Amino acid sequence: MADITAKPLPTFGYPNRMGRIMLHTIQKMATPEENSQILQIAGLQEFLNHLPPADLDLGFSFQSVSALQAAAEAVYGVEKGRAFNQKVGRACLEGGLREFNPLLGIADLPTRLLPLSLKLHVGFDMFAMVFNRFTDQVVTLGEDDKTYKWIISRCPVCWERHTDEPCCHLAIGILEEGLFWASGGRRFRVVETQCIATGSDNCVIVIDKRPIQG
Repeated sequence: MADITAKPLPTFGYPNRMGRIMLHTIQKMATPEENSQILQIAGLQEFLNHLPPADLDLGFSFQSVSALQAAAEAVYGVEKGRAFNQKVGRACLEGGLREFNPLLGIADLPTRLLPLSLKLHVGFDMFAMVFNRFTDQVVTLGEDDKTYKWIISRCPVCWERHTDEPCCHLAIGILEEGLFWASGGRRFRVVETQCIATGSDNCVIVIDKRPIQG
C-alpha cells in the first residue's frame, strides 16, 4: 500500500540575528502595551522578555516574520499598521548594516566616487547577496529603462498571507533605507506592484532610477 502520510511543509527562516533586530526595533518603536499586543497576536509571546540569540542560525521562521506584519495591522489598523511596518523596515536596515558590516565590510565599499547608477547597482547586488546567502529568502534583480525591480520569489514578509493589496511594507522600508545609504542620502520612489499574498507568482518591488530630489 502506498504511503499517503502527509509530509510536513518545509520551514524556511531568517537568521536569529535578523529576527532579533526586527523584534528589538518593534520594541523601540511601539509602546510597551502595543509591543505586547503585537507579540501576543503574532503568537510570539516568548520574545517579550527574551530576544532570539544574535547568531546566524536560521531559527526565526518566515511564519514569524509574516505574523509580525499582520499583527501590527491588527493593532494599529491596516493603513497605519503598514506604515508602521515600513518604518520598522527602515530602522531594521540601519541596525542590520551595523550588525552585518563586520561580516561583509559593507561600510568599506569604495562607492563614494562612483556615478549614482553604479552605486545603486553595487547596493542592489550586495543586498540581494545578503538575503540569498544568509536567509531562505530568494531574491532576483531586474530593470528596464526607468526602474529597477526587486523580485522576491520566496517571501517571508507575506508568507502564507492572503490580502487584497500588496502588503510587503517591511521590505519596502528596508529598500528605502538601503537606497538612502547606497546613494549617499537620496530618496527614491519605491512601490510594490505585485505580491504573492494577492495571488501573484512573485513579490515585485519597483524602484525609480531617478531620485525624488531630481
